Amino acid sequence: MKKITIKKIIKQKGKSPICCLTSYTSSITKIIDKYCDIILVGDSLGMVLYGMKTTRDVKLETMIVHAKAVKDSAKRSLVVVDMPYNTYTNKFKAFKNAKKIINSTKCDAVKLEGGKKIFNIIKYLTKKKIPVMGHIGFLPQYESNFARKGQNASQREKILKDALALEEAGVFAIVLECIIQDLAKKITMSIKVPTIGIGSSKYCDGQILVIDDIIGMSGFKPRFVKQYSNISKIIENSVQSYSREVKNKKFPLSNNTYKF
Repeated sequence: MKKITIKKIIKQKGKSPICCLTSYTSSITKIIDKYCDIILVGDSLGMVLYGMKTTRDVKLETMIVHAKAVKDSAKRSLVVVDMPYNTYTNKFKAFKNAKKIINSTKCDAVKLEGGKKIFNIIKYLTKKKIPVMGHIGFLPQYESNFARKGQNASQREKILKDALALEEAGVFAIVLECIIQDLAKKITMSIKVPTIGIGSSKYCDGQILVIDDIIGMSGFKPRFVKQYSNISKIIENSVQSYSREVKNKKFPLSNNTYKF
């Protein structure tokens, strides 16, 4: 099984759609690694796994623990790790924390949210040989309510400039979140690095979603999510059957019991 590299991801732009999903655990990683080009250890784990209201409370150490589990189980996919909120407020802090993530987990890259405002930070990281994925449009670390981005001329101009700035800073790909279709298409055609869409149309070079959303585990169903299965219902049915059998003394049976 050949390992996917950043160079391969860049070469896929405009040629082969890039498939991405989040993962936070070894068991999920072993499944999706067969089908994904990129696995993102997203700070969305704060809400998905820990019941936090936003991603802002996710700590660097938590990301490292989960990122190591994912990286150790990913044999094929490129593994990217979100840098948590407040861990890249300046270039020196960003480098220290990014280096810690990569050294501790052996992941392939980190992802930062923001455009021109963090240009110098990303440029510093890439000059220091830290591979960076960008993220513009809706920024979960800084906004609480999902909203479409690019609905007026000034916003469209700003987002396009953000994309161009990130490309200049040296990112190898950019996540476009909740950006209106025409703008997402324009950005994708205007830059040489791949765009990865989430709620930003089929015109992006790839797509990413949260794994728990597509398997029906999170209960989160925004417009841009397609639910491919309902695992939560399967789990509920299994637990219900287990509970009933325990209470009725139908479990464990003889074949579930150790004997001399």
